[in-house]
Amino acid sequence: MATSFSANASDIATDVRAVAEQTVRTQYAQAGGRVVIVPEQLNSRLRLAACPQALQARLPAGQQLSSRVAVSVSCPTSAGWTIRVPIQLQIYRQVLVTTRPLARGDSVGLGDVHSEERDITRLGYGYVDNLDQVAGRSLARPLSPGTVLQPGQLNGREMVRAGDQVELIAQLDGIEVRTTGQALDGGDTGTRLRVRNGHSGQIVPGIVLAAGEVKALP
Repeated sequence: MATSFSANASDIATDVRAVAEQTVRTQYAQAGGRVVIVPEQLNSRLRLAACPQALQARLPAGQQLSSRVAVSVSCPTSAGWTIRVPIQLQIYRQVLVTTRPLARGDSVGLGDVHSEERDITRLGYGYVDNLDQVAGRSLARPLSPGTVLQPGQLNGREMVRAGDQVELIAQLDGIEVRTTGQALDGGDTGTRLRVRNGHSGQIVPGIVLAAGEVKALP
């Protein structure tokens, strides 16, 4: 981010602050969200020489989402300077919040949550903003109404659950054979589990291909 500097000392401080704030807004701006900067004044004893070139500003590499960030603003000349400008901010985005009490083991559907605008800098354990993120997963603990849905509250995704009726796919002499079976374990795509063949009753090892589909292993 770059901007030109005024010659007046008070204007310089204003410009430094402005370029720092704009850098933060650009970094965290996102469709459907808004960034609120909480005004803070620079140290009144700070004296900076006027910069003959456009100011440059950057955020620290790997900056974690936080309500406070420090932006480095520089005058990019041989006799220039660099100052770290503290910025206090709020980042509001739509997140999913529980509508009713949910029990451990429940899956989360459209009627269980609603969307609310929240300051995500205060959601240190993350948040969920789309039901696609929780598809095939269940709750690891009960939740009361008004709770922001967080990734850590969810069990691992299960494309197949223990007890599900699945399609068991096997390769025999280059020919694909499909039959029905019952999953004895659960898991996500790529998980190894056991399936009881619906015709023979034999328990065979398999690997989850997709929802309701298991490939029999040799």
